[in-house]
Amino acid sequence: MNNRYLGALIISPFIIFLFLGGIYLKYFVLILSLSGMYELYKVSKFKSINPLSYVGYFLCIVYYLTLGNNIDYKFIFFVIIISLLIMFCIPVFDTKYNFIDISITLLAFLYISVFFSFIVLVNNKDYGNYYVWLIFISSWMCDTSAFYTGKFFGKTKLCPKVSPKKTVEGSIGGLIGSAASCGIFGIFIISRGVSIALIHFVIIGIVCGIFSQFGDLTASSIKRFAGVKDYGNLIPGHGGILDRFDSILFSALIVFYYLTFVLNI
Repeated sequence: MNNRYLGALIISPFIIFLFLGGIYLKYFVLILSLSGMYELYKVSKFKSINPLSYVGYFLCIVYYLTLGNNIDYKFIFFVIIISLLIMFCIPVFDTKYNFIDISITLLAFLYISVFFSFIVLVNNKDYGNYYVWLIFISSWMCDTSAFYTGKFFGKTKLCPKVSPKKTVEGSIGGLIGSAASCGIFGIFIISRGVSIALIHFVIIGIVCGIFSQFGDLTASSIKRFAGVKDYGNLIPGHGGILDRFDSILFSALIVFYYLTFVLNI
């Protein structure tokens, strides 16, 4: 079996947690966040960066323990500031660490844990058990459409210095695939009682199609800087958690803020 399909089969149980939602999804996403942070901390060491990983894991766990229907911004900001204050004191006593290590420690928390948490926050909204699927449909259909469009029609390189195999044609195909699939899903959930105009689902698909590709390229740029091919080998044909969920990190944020600020949900 092609490793790409074998990897997809291995991560398919994740769908169960999407159906379960609630606390089950929340703590599964916590595990994904910790795993993703571990991968980023690990590859950063290839560039002699020495993150204070346990501080990052602590921030992640505290964040998810306090995560409800909304983010408690005041508390989280307090915890981040205190953690930052403590981390800045550490290099004074142990010169093995420096400000770059501190920056990567905090970046991993914000980039991975907070971005991942938007899956939980979308799921917690009214009709969130439907909306949360937009994150994955847009990302996975964009990825799949881009892969096959690029394979058969791709000629013009998109970002050769970051991801040599990606093409402009594949990118356009991914964008169309995301918009079309979200539109079709929109028709389905409108029939289930969700009162949102169909055009919004198409727009979500378009915006997620753009930014999920940026999410993919962002993760690729980090790997290229670190000089590694994959973040890990947990998922055959896909690599690690960040290799598989890189685009989802960005699409989760887009779906949450579109629902919040544009649709006032």
